[in-house]
Amino acid sequence: MSRTHAAKRRRLSPPDDAASPPPKSGNSAFVSNTSKWDLEQDYETRPRKLKKKKEVSRLPIRTTEGWVEPEVAPETAKKEEEGEETDSFLGSGSEGEEGEEEQEEEEEVEEKPKISHKQQVLEAKEELARIATLVNEDPEEHIGALRTLAQIAASENIAVRKLALATQVAIYKDLIPGYRIRPLGDDDQTAKLSKEVRKLRNFEQKLVSGYQAYVEDLAKLAKKSGTEAVDVASLATVAISCACNLLIAVPHFNFRGELLKILVGKLSTKKVDGDFVKCRETLEKLFQNDEDGNASLDAVTMLTKMMKSKHYNVDESVLNTFLHLRLLSEFAHKASYNSVDKPKEDEYRGKHMKPKREFRTKKLRKQLKEQKVIEKEFKEADATVSHEERDRMQAETLKMVFVAYFRILKARSRKLMGAVLEGLARYAHLINQDFFGDILEALRDMITIDERAMDLDIESEDEEDLDDETPDRNATRESLLCVITAFALLEGQDGATATTNLKLDLSFFITHLYRTLHPVALNPDIELSAKSLHLPDPNAPEVNTATNKVNVQTTIVLLIRSLSSVLLPPKSLRAVPPIRIAAFCKQLMTVSLQMPEKSCIAMLGLLNRVTKTHGRKIGALWNTEERRGDGVFDSLKPEIDSSNPFAATVWESEILRTHYCPTVRDALKGIEKNVLEAR
Repeated sequence: MSRTHAAKRRRLSPPDDAASPPPKSGNSAFVSNTSKWDLEQDYETRPRKLKKKKEVSRLPIRTTEGWVEPEVAPETAKKEEEGEETDSFLGSGSEGEEGEEEQEEEEEVEEKPKISHKQQVLEAKEELARIATLVNEDPEEHIGALRTLAQIAASENIAVRKLALATQVAIYKDLIPGYRIRPLGDDDQTAKLSKEVRKLRNFEQKLVSGYQAYVEDLAKLAKKSGTEAVDVASLATVAISCACNLLIAVPHFNFRGELLKILVGKLSTKKVDGDFVKCRETLEKLFQNDEDGNASLDAVTMLTKMMKSKHYNVDESVLNTFLHLRLLSEFAHKASYNSVDKPKEDEYRGKHMKPKREFRTKKLRKQLKEQKVIEKEFKEADATVSHEERDRMQAETLKMVFVAYFRILKARSRKLMGAVLEGLARYAHLINQDFFGDILEALRDMITIDERAMDLDIESEDEEDLDDETPDRNATRESLLCVITAFALLEGQDGATATTNLKLDLSFFITHLYRTLHPVALNPDIELSAKSLHLPDPNAPEVNTATNKVNVQTTIVLLIRSLSSVLLPPKSLRAVPPIRIAAFCKQLMTVSLQMPEKSCIAMLGLLNRVTKTHGRKIGALWNTEERRGDGVFDSLKPEIDSSNPFAATVWESEILRTHYCPTVRDALKGIEKNVLEAR
């Protein structure tokens, strides 16, 4: 048997160590390794992200065709498709995913729409109107909308913030009840309440919390009033206006003290602008409308503390607000800066008969006790204030006013002296005798200092500490106000009792008034006040005319008031001696020749009343044949008694008879008629 050879096998791939001829292309490694790839297995093991169907939480809907499952909204489905990313065939690493997320964030920032300023204001108006309508329709249901209003008020747009602040004022004025909401105690929170009471209490607490946050926001904004930034200053103006409206509309509600702090803080500044005037007028209106006296007492207390902390370096119009208090016409007792005179009850010295005791059963006594408690609760709910409570509030307010007046009077504040004297003259009928003596002593010292300053042509020591912006002191007006105040205080007392007990002598003020008749008559501005419309003197030094004068009466009016107090006192005071009346009448006829037309008419009108009352005492001045005195009349004598008035005659009437004004001629005829009738 022959031997056969095995079949020869062909090697499909060369061995690894064998050298192979160079490939035609450069991708030899890629081509050689493609045979080892297992693409199906790699695709199977690679992780992938599958689309998940969003679960629908809505209930099925019944239609005519049957029950239909709700579908996902197309916009939501589209967003989900855009948010999901499908993997590529080759896959992507974590770095690629992070890069795509960063690109998406950048696109979102860039795609944020930019709304114009006008469009923002329009949208804010619509939103504020919608919220206000909802709250007005059902306040208890939509009380949570107050937070939304506060969020809108915190916008960066100044116009939107102003609209939100004004809207909140209107809403709170409608929501605030006619009573004060007290804070809840521990017992109130644990008590069992009905559903309606719990709902009302929840509404009240949310209202108070929202109102408190709003008032605090107003206080922060109002502090920036008067700044140089226009937007910030305008926003502060709106905040102050909102606080003023709330204080006038709801002075009984919570956080009244915080609103008053906003106004008093603005009044403490030296700059008198529109916000300052708004706050001052608001306080004046509050004083006029306050019936129970609580708000007035709080406001006066804050004002006096503020003025004391500022060393009374405030505008005099702030002190003028005290003249608008209702106690000027309602309070019936007298007071000082530390006490109030209470009316004494009539003492009965006889035996008092005990009232007959009425028999009441235990059940009846219990019913009466419960009835008293119910009446007390109704009284508090109706917010009625008794006369005793109102008198107590007004008495405390009056003491605070007198404290401020007396401290300023002792400090001799140049800026506020006119306001203090005018205020004391208005409050004269409410000052008791203990306070009366202290005021007269202070007024006498003030006039003495002014006379020394005028004689020596120097300024008082107090003027050195004041600013250069303070207007010049008008000593003539202040001296006339001192005379008016002194006699007004005396008229407010029981004249006979005050003169006897206190040993008062007003001859010092009378003599001072007699000395100032000639200087006052030669004053060119005798018919002008601080508020009169007249051109300033171009040669005069520059004076700050922005100060709002308190005593707006003209100098001639003050002179007529002071002369009326001296020559025509009330019947309760002692009679005026004839020599005083004669000296004043002679001087007044002389100064009438130097006065303007209106002032001359006013002076002759006063002389007409004087001659009608004291015609017999001074009739000799109009008749040369009935002269009583010997010697010569000296009109420049500082003392009235030594001027010898009965040695003179009223020759000025012959000149006034030819006056160009017919009213002056008629007034002179009336004076001569009174003198002839008195003989």
